[in-house]
Amino acid sequence: MCYLDREHFRVILLNTKNRVIGMDQVSVGTLNASLVHPREVFKPAVQKSAASVILVHNHPSGDPSPSPEDLQITQRLCEAGRIIGIEVLDHIIIGDHVFVSFKEKGLI
Repeated sequence: MCYLDREHFRVILLNTKNRVIGMDQVSVGTLNASLVHPREVFKPAVQKSAASVILVHNHPSGDPSPSPEDLQITQRLCEAGRIIGIEVLDHIIIGDHVFVSFKEKGLI
C-alpha cells in the first residue's frame, strides 16, 4: 500500500481466534484524505460474521503519522464497533516503508 498514489482504506476481518477470514477495500480517497463511513467499514464484517476487525489505510505522503481526522474516525469506528459487538483491534497507517499502529501507540 505504500506505493499507492491515493489513500486506500481497507478492513481486515478476523474470527474469534483472531485468524484472518477476509479483507475488503472500503474506500479510495484523494491524495491526502479518504472518506470512510462506519456502515461501509462494518458491512463486510457483518456479512462474513467477523468477531473483530483491523483497520488499515495508507498515507501517500509517506508519513504515517495520524492526522486529527484519523484520530477522530478511529474513535467513531471503535464506538460503532462496540455498539454492534465487533471490536476494532487496531488501526494501522502505512507510510513509505514505515507504519504506525494505534494499538502500539495506546490510541485504541
